[in-house]
Amino acid sequence: MEFEVKSPILGFENVSKMKLEKIDDIFMKLTNANGDSPAFTLVNPFALREYSFEIPTAIQVLLEVDDTKSNILIANIMVVYKEIQDSTINFLAPLVFNFDNQTMAQVVLDVMKYPQYNISEPISRFIKEDSKGE
Repeated sequence: MEFEVKSPILGFENVSKMKLEKIDDIFMKLTNANGDSPAFTLVNPFALREYSFEIPTAIQVLLEVDDTKSNILIANIMVVYKEIQDSTINFLAPLVFNFDNQTMAQVVLDVMKYPQYNISEPISRFIKEDSKGE
């Protein structure tokens, strides 16, 4: 499905349409609908950890999000490395997709308000079977 970019992905301010494809219940692929780059691997954060934040009012207005009725998806950009356990996830700049009107935006969270999230967290922290309690 194609989405109109209402608030740009950092570093890709000229990209206006992105195509989202589901890979499985955890991973998605996001590509420029009008070119070869950028292309991102996205991850469903809720499959990995407890994850919540307030969508800023400005983004809610841009995406026409209604808290009670909107069909939204939250995803995070993952930097994929050869060894999957070395891959990292950016939990501080989630992407918000509104399926009702095919719009999307990137939200940059305030690190002071959300100190539990980081810009580059290793996926191994969330997929280890013998994970240490935190």
